[in-house]
Formats: sequence, C-alpha cells, structure tokens
Amino acid sequence: MMVCLFLATGSRAFSQDTGTENFDNSWSFFRGGAQGAENVKFDDSHWRKVDLPHDWSIEDLPGALSPFSPSAISQVSGGFTTVGTGWYRKQFTVPADQKGKRIIIQFDGIYMNATIFINGHNLGQHPYGYTSFWFDLTDHINFGGENVIAVEVKNEGQNSRWYSGSGIYRHVWLQVKDPVHIAQWGNFITTPEVSASSAKVNAKTKVLNESDQDVMVKYVNHIVNKENKEVAINLKEEKIKARSDYQFDQIATVNNPVLWSCEAPSLYTAVTEIYYDGKLAERMKTDFGIRKISFDVKNGFMLNGKTVKLKGGCFHNDNGPLGSKAYDRAEERKVELLKASGYNAIRCSHNPPSPAFLAACDRLGMLVMDEAFDCWRQGKNAYDYHLYFDQWWQKDVEGMVTRDRNHPSVIFWSIGNEIPERASPEGVDEAKKLAAYIKSLDDTRPITSAVNYTPANRDPFFNTLDVSGYNYAVGGDNNQKSFYETEHDRAPDRVMVGTESYPLEAFGSWMAVEDHPYVIGDFVWTAWDYIGEASIGWLGYQQENSFYPWNLAFCGDIDICGWKRPQSYYRDVLWKSDQLSIFVTPPKPSFPLNPHIESWSKWNWLDAAACWNWKGYENKPLTVNAYSSYEQVELFLNGKSLGKKETNRSTKFIASWDVPYQAGKLVAVGYDSGKKVNESVLTTAAAPALIKLSADRLKLKANNQDLSYITVELLDKNGNLNPDAQNLLHFKVSRAATIAGVGNANPTSVESFQRPQRKAWHGKCLVILKTTGTPGPISLEVSSPGIPSKTLNLQSN
Repeated sequence: MMVCLFLATGSRAFSQDTGTENFDNSWSFFRGGAQGAENVKFDDSHWRKVDLPHDWSIEDLPGALSPFSPSAISQVSGGFTTVGTGWYRKQFTVPADQKGKRIIIQFDGIYMNATIFINGHNLGQHPYGYTSFWFDLTDHINFGGENVIAVEVKNEGQNSRWYSGSGIYRHVWLQVKDPVHIAQWGNFITTPEVSASSAKVNAKTKVLNESDQDVMVKYVNHIVNKENKEVAINLKEEKIKARSDYQFDQIATVNNPVLWSCEAPSLYTAVTEIYYDGKLAERMKTDFGIRKISFDVKNGFMLNGKTVKLKGGCFHNDNGPLGSKAYDRAEERKVELLKASGYNAIRCSHNPPSPAFLAACDRLGMLVMDEAFDCWRQGKNAYDYHLYFDQWWQKDVEGMVTRDRNHPSVIFWSIGNEIPERASPEGVDEAKKLAAYIKSLDDTRPITSAVNYTPANRDPFFNTLDVSGYNYAVGGDNNQKSFYETEHDRAPDRVMVGTESYPLEAFGSWMAVEDHPYVIGDFVWTAWDYIGEASIGWLGYQQENSFYPWNLAFCGDIDICGWKRPQSYYRDVLWKSDQLSIFVTPPKPSFPLNPHIESWSKWNWLDAAACWNWKGYENKPLTVNAYSSYEQVELFLNGKSLGKKETNRSTKFIASWDVPYQAGKLVAVGYDSGKKVNESVLTTAAAPALIKLSADRLKLKANNQDLSYITVELLDKNGNLNPDAQNLLHFKVSRAATIAGVGNANPTSVESFQRPQRKAWHGKCLVILKTTGTPGPISLEVSSPGIPSKTLNLQSN
C-alpha cells in the first residue's frame, strides 16, 4: 500500500505538532528472518498487513490457538510467550515540493534491538526496548518517489524478568521540518517560582539551523490556559549561524495561576513559534503544569506547599489482553482505574513508560516515578541490558529525561531497580555518574533508586540519591519498631520511600507512611497485574518450568482486565473512608499450593472469594472476612445477626467470623457512632440465565486506534452474578470495529487473546473493541449455548 504524505507547514491539522503525522497505519509484517528485507525492491506481498501499535508475542502461535507454550524461551519470566525476530516494512512518498526540508522518524518504543533502514541504507540500531528514539531520513529520501522504511526487531534469548512483548509496540511519528527548527525534545518548561498570586515560567528552547546560511530567527512563546486564552508571551530575535544551534532562555510571568495537583490537574500549553525569512517555520505545543514540589524529613513530599502521602503502586508495561500494545486509550484507562482505587502515584517499573501514559497522568493527576533501568553492568539475564549499558546508558538516560521532563506528573527520576552492583565501589561511582548526568538535563526533580536486600554498607549508594528507595522494608506492626524507624535512627536526614512492598504487608507498610513524615509513600508490588513472572502471587519462588500453564503474575491489586481483586478492597480501607467489603476463604485452596515456596516470597494475598456459592459445604464453617474503614461491622446470614465486631488499627481493619454455610444472603453492615452507614452483600446465585454487557465508553473516535472495554457478566434469573460460571462466550462485531483483545484474568488460562470467544472466569470476561478508520454504528453480539444472546450498540465518529 502506498501512503502519500502532504506535510507542508499549515497545510492540514496534525495529530501532534505542526509538521508531525502519525505513522502507525499500513505496515507489512513478517515473523521470522527475512534476508534482504531492507531493500526497496524486496517482495513483501505475502507479508501480513498490520497497524501499530503491534506486539507479535501476544498473538497466537503459528498453527496454534494460543500464544503460550511450555517450551518458550521466555519461560516463567515471560509468561511462556514466544519472542524471536520480526520484520516491518512500510512504503510511503514525500512530495517533491518538500525537498529542502528535514524528514525525521520517531519511534516511541520498539522491543528490542531494532535496526532501522531507509531505502536500503542502514540508519543505525537502538537496543533498549523502552526508550524513544529518532533518525533523520533526509539524506536518503527519494522526494517525489517511492520510499521504504524497514525495521528489523530482535527479541532473542532470555532478556527480561517479565513479559516485554515484541515489536513496534508504541506509536511511530513522521516529522517534516524546516532546516531551521526546534531540536528533538528541545523544549524544556519549568516553573522556578510558584505562588497563589503569580508564577514564573522558564522556557528553554534549543533551535537548530541546519541550513548553510546564517539566519535571523524570531522566537515567540505563548502561554495559554486550558480555555486556550493567552496568559503570557515571550518574544526574542537572535541570529543563528549556519550549521549551529542556539538555546532561547526566556521567563514569563503568569498571574493568578491555576496550580497543577492530583485533585485538580490543570494544564497550560506553551505554543512555541519559530520564524525566519518572514515565514513561520515551526509551531510546537508543549503541555505543562504550574506546580511546586519539595522533599524533606520534616514535611515529607509537598506539592504546592501541602504534604501529600504517596499512595503508590508499581506496574510493568503490558496492557493485559492487548499485550504490550500502547494504545492511548489503554494507557488512559489504566490511570483512570488506578485513580478510582485511591492511587495517586505510580512507579514505572523498571523502565520509562509510553508518552501516552505520561500524558494521561498529566491530565488525570497521577504522580509518577520515571525509572530508567533494571540493571547496569551486571545483568539479571544472559541477554538483558547489561550487554549494552556501557555504550548506551547516556543516550537512553538523555532520551528519557529530555522526552519526559515537561510532564508535571513526573516527580522523581529513578536510576535503577535492585542494581546488583549497588554495594560495590564501582556501583556507587556509576550511581554518581547517572545522577549527575540527569541533573545536568533536569535539576528540578530528585534522584532515587529502588534498593532491595539492603546491604550493611548501603550508605555510600544511598548517599548518591536525593530520596532513598527501599524495596520490602517491612512496615512496623502495632507494637513493633519498623525497619524505617531503625534507618531513621541511623540516618536522621534521609528521606525514604517504599519503592516496593508485599501485598501481605500492606497494613504495616502503610502505617509507616502514616506515622513518619520521612517515609513519604509506599509503592505496592503491584498495582496492576501483568503477564510474566508467572504465579509469584501464588506459587511464588523459586520458579520452574512446571509452573506452566500459569502465565500471569497474579499479584496485582487490579487484574489484567482492570477489575479489582480482594487485596485492592483491603487497600481501600487503608486509604479511603466509607469502605466495606466481605470475602470468604474457600474451603479448599483456589489453586494447588507450592509446598516448596520460599519464606520470603510474599507477593500473594489471602485466598479470598467474593462468593456465597458453596454447595456441598452446608453447615460446615467458612471463614468470612470483612475489610472495613468503619468503627464496627455486624454480619448477618439470612437476616440473623452473627455478631458485631470492631474494626480499627488494632484489628488491622479486618473483622472475621466462622460461619456455618447456608445458601442465601450474607450481609455485612458498617457502623459509625452506632449508626448504620453502609453494607456489603454476597448472595447465593443460581445457574447463569442472562448476559449483561457494560462498556466503559459507547461513543468512540473513528481513528483506527480508539478502544471500548466491554465487561461481560453471567447472571442468574434474579440478576445476581454467578461467580462459578465458566461458560464459553462467543463474540460477533460489526465492521466499524474489530476485536482488539479478549480476556478473563484467569492466571492459568492459555486461551487465545485474539479469537472471537472466551470462557468466563468468576462469571466474567472482557472484550476490547478497536475502531477502524470508518465512522458508523458498532454492534457487539455476545452468545453462549443455552443463554439468550445480548447485543450492545456503540457509535464511532
């Protein structure tokens, strides 16, 4: 397919900045080796057509109906998914009248070891799978004729401790720029002085003159608010010599600024314009927030002068049934659901996230720890980043910081996670180098790193950091001194943050944050479940091939479909008011146990089910736990009180009863000051008789990218969810959309994520619809044998 681009400045509306066009559609893809595929005349007519983002590891294996295999090279770490080599090609034209302009391609992320070719010329490689990068194509472009971009991706060997996905899994952009233009990620907006009455906005803009003549450049920077009203402006003219650059450095004052915060994430936009020879050469829009951050042992983390406790969680980069495909809506939904569950902070473990994710955090008010690496010179897998660290760390750090430093959501830079050489003099020297280099690019945020198995000689490494990150520093119980307190006694000026904590230790970890201002927050492992590191939340460590068919970690507060798991409801009572939920301990373990699990392997939660269907266990006692933020909870079975119990810090906000099972209705009632204020109910459900469909969005954009997440529930005739239902469900969708993914969050299911069917698990499954480029009505029909089908109507505009 030939794509013709008309990218003259001002000639059309662009998705990003002036001269930038999304380059995701109509690629050809081949899974495997393809000698000579970089050449223009290579025959790719038999290759598969794909649109980006794309991840071949989530796709069904050739000749199979599943992406999983017990013999996959990735093994437990990669969730038994298959990696390998893949090729992408795309044909396009650049109009002849664009000759004289610079043609640049930007990749937001390719996993991994990407080699980029244009018209048979090798532009270079990019090993790291998580940093964005770009190449200037100009010298090899055939203006007015056919061009071919080819990308070879090599995700070979054991190179990741989690599911990474494979391929061009983030957006690609084509940029057409005048010879005089803003450098890549060359805009840097800071707010050095902030008060309620005014704010100083400092704009540093690096402008390149790639022409052969000196030029007089007029620089204009407009600051506009969310209503698109100009609130400040800077103008300056400067002569820039041929083949050189100049950094404009201007300060504007914004009166009565609306400050960016978690509760009110108000954004401003810097509209930067570059003029020369009497014409507009470039207009770039940079969103930013006006806000002030600080960190100290007395006040903790402060945002705009107010202490904010970081209610944090870690997550990996995949999007569950979509694999690692970073659709904008998938990234946004993740932030929305985490925010709804009380989170105000995310640690991007253990790599920089997609630009779309950070943009969502900016819009929705989610704070971010932006992390660079999982290892440095000493690797954790034979083929991981340690092979490239010496040659590439500086380029990758620069890419992370310069790309992400305008995001108000980003409040930390993390230089690494559980770095093996952290206790050695060499590791300390490396930490100093990384921290110093980041500070040279952005000195407005603190440096941190996540440290586990804290060695006795930890201080030299921690001394290179502004905030010390502790993985699994157990929080204090009610009468037990915490590790943090011991550390504070030793190092009273140290600001600490829990960069990882066990779900099972949620209470102690959070109480340490509540009690001690020098512990500024806690990040649970994990906020969102993920593919890979299979079964650390059940079978634990040490891991082995016999864990198959487990493929999910099963440790997240929220599962891969976006549904809250029991531990998330417990975290609700630690973080929020007016919370009450009840769960039952199954009479038999939900899955077979691992008798050899290590004592330190505590990424699991209690075996808990939101279920009151226990046929065969009549009159046998079942443990019922209520998670409650109320003063007291009373439990009722079929209208009969089973007693009232207190829930507070001394009970860890949990009340328990042993209840002889009887079918019917189990009700927990919460009381404050003796008054009933809330209740939580479990009801025995009959056989599935109805299908319920619930979409997160019914109105979509016809942009070939937008998503709707549709939850499918199996209800009995009275409308009760049947938590035991595992019926096979079939999906049929109209032509204005396609099925992007299906799932059910069962950590041992090896079903396809892409076929138009899925079994329910706990009575539910998920269908993800993706729009095409054609507007129109969308209908989804869901059917299952013996149950009336159900249809949901949506609209794509």
